[in-house]
Amino acid sequence: MVEEKKHYMTVEGKAKLEEELNYLKTERRKEVVERIKVARSFGDLSENSEYDAAKDEQAFVEARIQQLEQMIRNSEIIEEDGSNPDLVSIGKSVTFQELPDGDVETYKIVGSAESDPFDGKISNDSPMGKSLIGRSKGDQVTVPTPGGDLQVKIIEVK
Repeated sequence: MVEEKKHYMTVEGKAKLEEELNYLKTERRKEVVERIKVARSFGDLSENSEYDAAKDEQAFVEARIQQLEQMIRNSEIIEEDGSNPDLVSIGKSVTFQELPDGDVETYKIVGSAESDPFDGKISNDSPMGKSLIGRSKGDQVTVPTPGGDLQVKIIEVK
C-alpha cells in the first residue's frame, strides 16, 4: 500500500477545507444534478452542449470532493512546539529581506493546502518555504528560483 502524503495545515485551514467539502456535498451537487436534468429536457444528448457542460461540471465537483476528503483524512495539524522561538518552522511567520538591499517581506509558512501567497501564506513545499524551514533569525539563505538564486536574510520569526 502506498503511503499517502501528509497535508500540514492549521486548525483554521482544516476548518476551511471542511466547510468547502460540506458546501460541495450538500449544495453544489444538487445544483449540478438539476442542471443535468434541465439539459436532458432539451432532447438529443449527442449534440447537447448544455448537457456536456453539466456533466463536465459534475466530474469536476466529484473530483474536488475526493481531493478534499483525501486532504482532510491525511491532515496533520500544525502545533507550536515552542522549543526555539527563532527557528523557522511550519506555522510560523517569517520576515526576511532580499539581499543586498531589497524589499522586506513577511509570510506565514503553511502546508500546501493552505498556501496563498497573495494572503501572505507560502507552502512548506515551495522553494522559499523549503529554504527557510530549519533556519534561524539572522541567517542568510539562498533560495533557488526559476530566475536564479535569491539571497535573503531572516529578520524575524514569530
